[in-house]
Amino acid sequence: MAPKPDSHTLASAASDPSSTSSMDPLFLLLNFLPYSVLRPPRLRLKLPTFTLPSPMTVFSLVLLTYFMVVSGIVYDVIVEPPGIGSTQDPYTGSVKPLVFMPGRVNGQYIIEGLSSGFMFVVGGIGIILMDLALDKNRAKSVKVSYATAGISFVVIAYVMSMLFIRIKIPAYLH
Repeated sequence: MAPKPDSHTLASAASDPSSTSSMDPLFLLLNFLPYSVLRPPRLRLKLPTFTLPSPMTVFSLVLLTYFMVVSGIVYDVIVEPPGIGSTQDPYTGSVKPLVFMPGRVNGQYIIEGLSSGFMFVVGGIGIILMDLALDKNRAKSVKVSYATAGISFVVIAYVMSMLFIRIKIPAYLH
């Protein structure tokens, strides 16, 4: 059995007609004669131009991705927990909705993850607002408004996150 030729030798043989002396002359005639007379047209094709997205679009996509990651969307897709739980009141027997899964640190309802993720995003926006309050080119009233809103957002996010932890883990004190 004869050895197979390399793809490199085949490519060089196809590109150089003088090296293909063992080929059929009719094939050479049909392969190279039309291309010696005909010329390909000169096409003036333009490459498509892509414009960069605006900084606000990039920021929005990053913030949305951050929200999805800290909310536990991947956990919700894999485990498929219920959206909200329920518990029965021992005295009246009525069923009450339950937003936080008590006693389970490694489990969550969908609403629990979304609300916790929202609080993290609010805290992050508060930090961004506090950074914007340090800009020297803004009016003093705008800087004070940014600083007040930023501090308020961070405090609200911290207090609510600590409340969520206290609901989630009843024995957690600090």
